[in-house]
Amino acid sequence: MPQSVIPVLFVFLWATGFIGARFAMPHAEPFYFLLIRFGIAGSLLLAYGLLTSRTFPDAKAARNAMITGALIHGAYLSAVFWAIRNGLPAGMSALIVGIQPILTTLLAGAILKEKIYARHWLGLGVGLVGVAFVLWPKLHLGAAGINTATIAASFAAVFCVSAGTIWQKKTGAATDMVTGTAYQYLGACIITGALSLFFENQQFEPSGELYFALGWLVIVLSIGAIFLLMRLIRDGAINSIASLFYLIPAVTAIMANVLFGEELHGLQYIGMVLVAAAVWVSNSQLGTLRRASA
Repeated sequence: MPQSVIPVLFVFLWATGFIGARFAMPHAEPFYFLLIRFGIAGSLLLAYGLLTSRTFPDAKAARNAMITGALIHGAYLSAVFWAIRNGLPAGMSALIVGIQPILTTLLAGAILKEKIYARHWLGLGVGLVGVAFVLWPKLHLGAAGINTATIAASFAAVFCVSAGTIWQKKTGAATDMVTGTAYQYLGACIITGALSLFFENQQFEPSGELYFALGWLVIVLSIGAIFLLMRLIRDGAINSIASLFYLIPAVTAIMANVLFGEELHGLQYIGMVLVAAAVWVSNSQLGTLRRASA
């Protein structure tokens, strides 16, 4: 696959995760649904790794992969799904998660010693404004679900996905992508399994929408999109990869408009242009991913 196509495909696939969640959540509790999703995805990858004689990580690498999975998959998605399930508007949740590129860039500079240029700060700032423009018409500040617990859960989600991205960049470069991701899902299952055991009744109401969402999220998101993300993390600078996440709310808004008839306002179109400009500014003149693939 051409290197230039990977970021575009990743953004599109990652955005479909929010659409899949919308189909699934009326029919299953979030932690239990995620446990099933990660369990299936991990089992498929494990079986594929065994059948193709892939290299399995040693104990230390396996532990690091499980930590990555617990953060990027288990804790991040559990916090987001829990907040939305408990009444936080999806727009507000996405807006909070929209600060993830800024936090990831800061952590990359502090921990990985990646150089942060002025254009990164400019791109990150413009991107955050663009995300706010995209989501502002959807925010309902009077909603009962906006409280300390749901807001705290959303910020916890931001920290977890940022920390997991840094941990993967720092520890996962030499790990086989297939078997390493299988161990990531083991870590995610530990988190979601414990949360479901203590806080849920394992609600799972079979329906066509639920099974479609589960199949899509397992194959397209938990395998396809995650493999793309792992490759981007392995080959590129974290601050460039993080800026791609600014595109997710805009792409999701377009998908929701097409699939569910959710109206797009003029302010949202302006925000989408700002987001695209922010990604271009953050990635301009870096050429990191292109050089890595040469």
